Amino acid sequence: MKKIVLVVAILFAGSMTVAALIYKFKLSNQAEPVTSATPGTIATTPFRSFQLLEEPRTLKDFKFVDGKWKPASLADFQGKTVLLNIWATWCGPCREEMPTLDRLQASIGGPDFEVVALSIDEGGIAVVNDFYQELGLKALRVFVDPSGMAPGALNVLGLPTTLLIDREGREVGRYMGPAEWDSPEMISVIRREVNAPVAAKPSS
Repeated sequence: MKKIVLVVAILFAGSMTVAALIYKFKLSNQAEPVTSATPGTIATTPFRSFQLLEEPRTLKDFKFVDGKWKPASLADFQGKTVLLNIWATWCGPCREEMPTLDRLQASIGGPDFEVVALSIDEGGIAVVNDFYQELGLKALRVFVDPSGMAPGALNVLGLPTTLLIDREGREVGRYMGPAEWDSPEMISVIRREVNAPVAAKPSS
């Protein structure tokens, strides 16, 4: 009898451990954004979730492709300020904010600034092209991460996640969750970084 009770106790403890691990796995891979904004809404106050860093953070470089399967990386954008948005077509909040990113690119995109919307869709470029056509996105270029390396390299915990990157390729701010990127408040935050003076490099 004692052996039966012991076996039952062990099985119960094992099942609880497995359940806890499954829950942790689901939590760490959830598609819902990690944000202080009310679910189902787009935040308009930039400092509610926009974490501006005291010191720029060096980012791991990783490879992705553009809409013509041409290899690309973050290093290709050095010299301009970048708003890097990690998203997917199956992410509801991403669908909400994508038109605002498109309008932001159309408004202030150019030699000094670009919105890089990087999709992590497993369906690749075809799926993203269909999505752009459906929503009428015209200003944003297509970028896809077929390797799935971006979230890990950038420590992305949920979608969408957006990084503000300076001209030297360093992260200076991060926003978790959907936002109204073409709002005057957001544009003001981004313009300050675009217009920030480049730090003088020590002479060798």
